Amino acid sequence: MDIENRIKSAEERLKEKFSEIDEVALFNQEKVLNAFREERIALRHFAQSSGYGYGDEGRDCLGRVYARAFGAEQAIVSPALLSGTHALTVALFGVLRPNMRILFVSGEPYDTIREVIWGKGNGSLADFGVKFDIVPLTEDGKFDFRSIQESLQKQQYHMVYVQRSRGYELRDAFTVSEIGKLIDFVRQKGFEGCVFVDNCYGEFVERKEPTDVGADLIVGSLIKNPGGGLAPTGGYIAGRESYIKMCENRLTAPSVGGEIGSYAYGYREFFQGFFLAPHVVSQALKGGLLIGACMEELGYENFPKLEKPLSDITRAIRFNTEKELCDFIQSVQDVSPVDGFVHLEPWDMPGYDCKVIMAAGTFVAGASIELSADAPIRKPYVAYFQGGLTYEHCKLACREILKKLL
Repeated sequence: MDIENRIKSAEERLKEKFSEIDEVALFNQEKVLNAFREERIALRHFAQSSGYGYGDEGRDCLGRVYARAFGAEQAIVSPALLSGTHALTVALFGVLRPNMRILFVSGEPYDTIREVIWGKGNGSLADFGVKFDIVPLTEDGKFDFRSIQESLQKQQYHMVYVQRSRGYELRDAFTVSEIGKLIDFVRQKGFEGCVFVDNCYGEFVERKEPTDVGADLIVGSLIKNPGGGLAPTGGYIAGRESYIKMCENRLTAPSVGGEIGSYAYGYREFFQGFFLAPHVVSQALKGGLLIGACMEELGYENFPKLEKPLSDITRAIRFNTEKELCDFIQSVQDVSPVDGFVHLEPWDMPGYDCKVIMAAGTFVAGASIELSADAPIRKPYVAYFQGGLTYEHCKLACREILKKLL
């Protein structure tokens, strides 16, 4: 079968999944549109600000739009949150105090957040006396409710931490329904603290967000899903007002909280990117499914399985050798609109314990809502593919990837 027929066959196989994605995108687009209308967004909200940023309407309204769309009481949306890891760090340090204890219920957190938790002498939570316990997932990558219950009975915890996406693990992302059941479970067992969800890569993949099912805080990056490919930087923290106030005090200072914070370049790209995000996410999901179906046809195992529900935009593809892995990542770079001529090399990327190879020929540097892929250079050899601003670009990329593999 030639490449074009392989792609057509995959699209036919995925027709029903594509229709489901379109329905979710329409639902989320209406949700975001209503948030804009209810907050009466106007041109003045896009204006730049300077200095302290007192009375910055754009900053304040952007946070309220996010809060409405995410079913939260309040939100911080700021270019001063420099990445997903930084946003997570600000939120963790905002809520936790010395001698408090976190329970990680989704296994070890993503690589770049580990030193934030248990690093030594680097200003980590552990350096400030915050303690933690980790409950591994079950063999099939699900919450281990029995072990979670045992942990809650042994210790008093102030935070239960959930990582929605797989990170660099071979498991499926958690659905919002699964996260909701987890939250109900820990509440039934008497937990009264903060349920904290790393929501990176998951926004607008489903009709609900974790805050809709009881999460106290959700955190993410604007150069992933919610930025819609337009936000040039930034992150968000959304959830209960009491916790958001604590996070504002950590982001700025306890004396001023969320009253300050200016942005000299204006907020239009942040607003417009969030408005486009439901559609852009749907394009990325379709592109990931197409590449997954074609890779599966060639015998490459990938996750999640095509028949399973989607809860984030990433797709993990397992390769047999380091060379196969690096060749795949390079093929993604080759079909990028920016730096498509670059030859990739694994490197010691900050925050990781091994070399990482990354394809990110993107308009916004490192933006993983754009077509991109990365992988740690370690066994098993797994590439993590995500993004795609348009399905058409993903389809063209799939064609070129197949040419190289075949």
